[in-house]
Amino acid sequence: MRALVAKIETMEPRSFEGRVSAVNGVLVEAVGPINALVLGASAKAKTKSGEVNCEVIGFRDDRALLMPFSALEGIHAGARIKIDPETSHVRPTQNWLGRVVNAFGEPLDDKGAMPQGLEACPLRGVPPQAHARDRVGSRIDLGVRALNVFTQICKGQRLGVFAGSGVGKSVLMSMLARNAECDVTIIGLIGERGREVKEFIDDVLGEEGLKRAIVVVATSDEPALARRQAAQLTMTLSEYFRDQGKHVLCLMDSVTRFAMAQREIGLAAGEPPTTRGYTPSVFNELPRLLERAGPGCSRNGKGGAITGIFTILVDGDDHNEPIADAARGILDGHIVMERSIAERGRFPAINVLKSVSRTMPGCCEEGEIEQIRTARKAMADYANMEELIRLGAYSKGSNPDVDRAIEIHQPLEDFLSQQAFEVTGIKDSFSLLDEILAINNNKPAKG
Repeated sequence: MRALVAKIETMEPRSFEGRVSAVNGVLVEAVGPINALVLGASAKAKTKSGEVNCEVIGFRDDRALLMPFSALEGIHAGARIKIDPETSHVRPTQNWLGRVVNAFGEPLDDKGAMPQGLEACPLRGVPPQAHARDRVGSRIDLGVRALNVFTQICKGQRLGVFAGSGVGKSVLMSMLARNAECDVTIIGLIGERGREVKEFIDDVLGEEGLKRAIVVVATSDEPALARRQAAQLTMTLSEYFRDQGKHVLCLMDSVTRFAMAQREIGLAAGEPPTTRGYTPSVFNELPRLLERAGPGCSRNGKGGAITGIFTILVDGDDHNEPIADAARGILDGHIVMERSIAERGRFPAINVLKSVSRTMPGCCEEGEIEQIRTARKAMADYANMEELIRLGAYSKGSNPDVDRAIEIHQPLEDFLSQQAFEVTGIKDSFSLLDEILAINNNKPAKG
């Protein structure tokens, strides 16, 4: 009854209608009531076979520009349009856990209709005010050795995983989805291959992993609006559980495909292309999306946090391309994955020397910082002389630091390598690293 009352209170007593005046590619031009055709308004265009959901994305003279969420076949000039001036929202509940939904919050699994909550949560949410937010919390256990040691993540932090295609970022995300320490996992598969969605849900998450998760899916064949809205829904669901006081792990694969969707929308609306064809609205929408992750506000009685891990698909393995560069400036750190490391068979293919967490070393315990510095120095010394070592031009004894780096290079590579279903906690990770650093160093290993 409370849900019914809440729904009735938010109903618009008036109905608004417009007409299709033109169709240009994927763009629908419409005329109708000026006070209803507002930016972001939802609309349903009548076709011969049913209705097409659309959204107002801009204006041209006295006409509104609409983009569809599905194919436009069957639409004609003069077709009726039903207009809802309210911006899109969803009504999630705790019972959404364990479900797979599309960009509208509609079920994609075979578990029946989605239960509706009392509160309407807008898809285009607003981040908490900066001065009111809590600080990031203590570090969390990710189950991945390379991250637990060299790129530690704290509760409420936002990190980017920067990688080219086929380097293994999706496998790394799957490891985090299964093993990371959190209350709820919200997973956004944005522009993902249709084949991989079922594999991810069944093989990667499994029944146990899905119990604490909601998976939002918009495959690569769906329209740009659906892909953009799926990313926004992912953040909205994360905010809902954060406001319940829970620690939410938000995994989004990928931010780049969200940016590409926004570029399509911007170009259709008439925005000028700028850097590499991306429109100005892309660089406006990126911080609006990513800033929604982070700590909540304890003073408002909503003290949860969203720990965000977002993948960025770097174009042509160029880690300085526009989206990667913009995201790096917004996020609290970056994990760099390189094709050259993947090609030699070490997974996850994380380049430790190029990866940074901005909460380190403040989140490290006593004694760990020295271990990290020693290991990073050994890897840097080896990287500086790697070509000479491979060619056999380096003479042992020339530099004791390099000799030391060569001695522990392979053990460190084995340490950084981890199977997809292998889990190592933080303390065990540092214990293994301590054993490696004790090699030929007259230092007893811990334990």
